Amino acid sequence: MGGLLEQRYRVDSVLARGGMSTVYRGRDTRLDRDVAIKVMDPHLTADPAFVARFEREARAAAQLHHPAVVSVHDQGVDGDQVYLVMELIDGGNLRDLLNQRGKLVPAVALSILGPVLSALGAAHRAGLVHRDVKPENVLIGPGGQVKVADFGLARAIAENGVTSDSEILGTVAYLSPEQVESGSANARSDVYAAGIVLYEMLAGQVPYRGETPISVAYQHVNSDVPSVPEIPLALDTLVRKATRRDPVLRPPNADAFLAELERVGSELGLTPQPVPVPGSAPENDRTVVMRPVPVAVGATPPSAAELTRPVVPKPPLNSAAMTTVSTGPPPTPPPGIPLGNSATRTMQRPEPPRRRPPQKRKPKVDPVEAERKRRKKLFTIWGSVAAVVVVLVGLFSWYVSANRYTEMPSVAGQSEQNAMLLLSKADLTGLVEKVPSNDVPNGTVISSDPGPGAELRKNEQVKLVVSRGRPVVPFITAGAEVEAATKEIQAAGLKTAKDPAKDAFHDTVPIGKVVGVDPRPGTALDLDAPVTLILSKGPPPRLPVPNVTGKTKDEATAELQRAGLEAVDAGGDDAPENNGSRVVRTDPPAGTVLDPTQNKRVTLFYQNKNNEEIEVPDVTRQKVREAKEELERAGLKVKVEFNKSNNATVVNQSIPPRTRVKRGTEITIVGL
Repeated sequence: MGGLLEQRYRVDSVLARGGMSTVYRGRDTRLDRDVAIKVMDPHLTADPAFVARFEREARAAAQLHHPAVVSVHDQGVDGDQVYLVMELIDGGNLRDLLNQRGKLVPAVALSILGPVLSALGAAHRAGLVHRDVKPENVLIGPGGQVKVADFGLARAIAENGVTSDSEILGTVAYLSPEQVESGSANARSDVYAAGIVLYEMLAGQVPYRGETPISVAYQHVNSDVPSVPEIPLALDTLVRKATRRDPVLRPPNADAFLAELERVGSELGLTPQPVPVPGSAPENDRTVVMRPVPVAVGATPPSAAELTRPVVPKPPLNSAAMTTVSTGPPPTPPPGIPLGNSATRTMQRPEPPRRRPPQKRKPKVDPVEAERKRRKKLFTIWGSVAAVVVVLVGLFSWYVSANRYTEMPSVAGQSEQNAMLLLSKADLTGLVEKVPSNDVPNGTVISSDPGPGAELRKNEQVKLVVSRGRPVVPFITAGAEVEAATKEIQAAGLKTAKDPAKDAFHDTVPIGKVVGVDPRPGTALDLDAPVTLILSKGPPPRLPVPNVTGKTKDEATAELQRAGLEAVDAGGDDAPENNGSRVVRTDPPAGTVLDPTQNKRVTLFYQNKNNEEIEVPDVTRQKVREAKEELERAGLKVKVEFNKSNNATVVNQSIPPRTRVKRGTEITIVGL
């Protein structure tokens, strides 16, 4: 540390250290600004192919400009040091925040994930895939600013084929099933990882855990992500949708995920919240340390102020304070006991010698019998010791077992909240899986695994199967593949059906793709009830109406049938008198383009004596008598108004001249 990279970037203190790289706080001496410098591990940089890939990915990431993306300023190679110069974010990352606070409330979790998805969306639109979305790569700076780091570096490292165990363990918890199986990644893979991050923020832990990376990866491929307990159903559904094992069932990219996240947040009334900066203490998070205060018997207990008062140590006693005070002369010893070191002694009369009692002869003992008794005694002693040890071990085992094990409570029929409370009291944790049910109300526990009464270790995780009520027909996007729509409907607890009679033409949806469903989305049905997929028959054919004016009924009908249309005769005065009647007009008119899915019928109107059209003559400025005669000869009925005298002059007529009307139409003339 303290050296320069390429005579420009000063390397200062370590900010973070991982299996593949180390991040330092640094200084760009040329532009005089603080930067973050990621230096790759030497075992990677020894491979020229990795260096080339690293440079390529770094250049691609540098082209990505977004407020929620950590900017890449530069990349380079200095001797055996391959490094990346990035924007410095003072604060921490999402992992630090989760370690500090555990799970986050939904509003804060959405406020963090929103900028993450916005950054990923910009990358997806630019054709970039992150491949390593995890809390360590979500940085939180001053003011709660959220930014995503390390775009493209995961690909360069993965293609090198060398990864540390710690790096694998830190990443595999967020790998999509397709990345585990084939190593391929796309925008939907980032959506999956972002969904796992959302799960961890809401639940306080990742959905899959194991002692080895293989065991965690196996769960990603073979198990559905469980429900998050104690969150709204709409938010839980979104988490499960983003983390579907089949990529087709996930949102296609981060922009689509963000749109659904905003919709759910709006439905639940979750307003954006300030993002906590890692390391900052929550408000009102001050701990008062209580110190013990001795209280004499019968004395008044100390007040709260006294309990929280700092303890001031008393000064040690000095040597002058440690003198011994004499309270009088020492007691006089009894007679015959020496007094200190005095030379004066008390003389005592010597006792006469005692005679030793006669010694009894010990009987002779058989050596074999003595050895037998000795062994019997040893056996008794060691047997007693062993019995005591067995009893002690049993008592210890009982004590340890009694303190390590707990009993699974009965939770079936309880609400999810009550069930989680019962598990907490039994020192167990619950993993919720929500399934549809015809009979059990939404939010009620159907069963548990293991069942009630089972003996479990404390803090062990148990599975709660919780009802989400009757299945609801999911919303299927127009144009979806039949297979994807089928999986979506089956995941909701329903089954699919097909009815060609319900298939429909569609202007934009290709033939064979899903147009809609019947019943409509949102309809509650019984478990395994059928949902009909309405498939597209492609764009509807366009049928123009031919011009059949002047043709006989038979001719007009035959021509319309050849055009794929259905001929219908008009009724009343417009009906044909016979097959030779001539068509005078059609409805719709000739040239109209019809959609056969809506209407294929064309009505034919015929020329009859009763409906013969005539042209109205001009009778203005004629005498009333002359005008009446001309109009009646033309086959019109005449009505005179104002001056009805035959010698009056016609100044106006109700139907303009040269207008074609049916024979027998009444026309009004005004005389003056």
